Amino acid sequence: MPVGARLSIVSTTGALARVMAHCGGSPAAAVSFLARAVAADPRDPKPYAELENLRRELPAEVAAVVSTANTIGPMLARAYLSFVDGDMDEAAMSLGAVTGYQPDIPWAGAPWFGDERFLGAVSAAALAEATMRIHDYDRDLDTDAVRACLAPWLRSMEAVCDRDADPDAMARMAILLRVCGHTDASFALCDRADTVRRVMFTEVVRAGTWRHLGNRAETAAAFRRALTLDPANWSLYLDLADLAAQDGDFAEAATLATRGEALEPHDITMRAAAAAYRARSTGSVADLDTLTAVAPQVPEPYRQTLLDYAHGT
Repeated sequence: MPVGARLSIVSTTGALARVMAHCGGSPAAAVSFLARAVAADPRDPKPYAELENLRRELPAEVAAVVSTANTIGPMLARAYLSFVDGDMDEAAMSLGAVTGYQPDIPWAGAPWFGDERFLGAVSAAALAEATMRIHDYDRDLDTDAVRACLAPWLRSMEAVCDRDADPDAMARMAILLRVCGHTDASFALCDRADTVRRVMFTEVVRAGTWRHLGNRAETAAAFRRALTLDPANWSLYLDLADLAAQDGDFAEAATLATRGEALEPHDITMRAAAAAYRARSTGSVADLDTLTAVAPQVPEPYRQTLLDYAHGT
């Protein structure tokens, strides 16, 4: 499209947004209208400028729309206007939510997202939270098209980890790498986090990636390393018990689950698993009765899995 024609369209877009906000009396509709213009080409700076103009003309109204943002348009506006206001953490987290909802649009291609002002100020913790929001919606991120849209996120992760090496945040970012198919890069980021400081969560993420690849032995090894870093973590005993059960070693599953139950006797899932594995391992009627009593409170499909294990089906 010729440059002149594109500028004419953008100018018309801005004019229409202002008409919707003023004459139509709907700043929210105007913001959503500009969001659609951004979605058409997130790399184009013009709709963002129009969003700033709209806030300049109707500051209170736009602030009200952004403060209650729970749909794409207002969330996108919150992301960009937070950047303008210097709140880079909120900018990242809001764009993460937008990206997670529609990952097949290259939202992070926005000029501000690659700006040094953003990359030099956003915290690793906030960027990690943003990446968690990207996969909160259970969309399929393991496609070539989505990976291309997420490429700016991966570049931002690299830049921020160079500047703010937080091992917990790096481990959380590694989850995004796993779910979009970059398993080697996910392992590499976990290794990099370990060079800063070994923490339990890095091993948990590493275990999740091995599980994603179908390697139960490496998954268990990673969970055991996590347990050495956090010996009082009952959920790690549950993870290991489940893996032992999958391998048919119900005596080991019962031992591990019983240790976890001793650390957290009030967690229903932990109690149910411990009872199920002991019932299968020893034939204990008391444990089978306990499982029957607490099973209705255990979410599916885990409930049925435990019942099948306990009854040997």
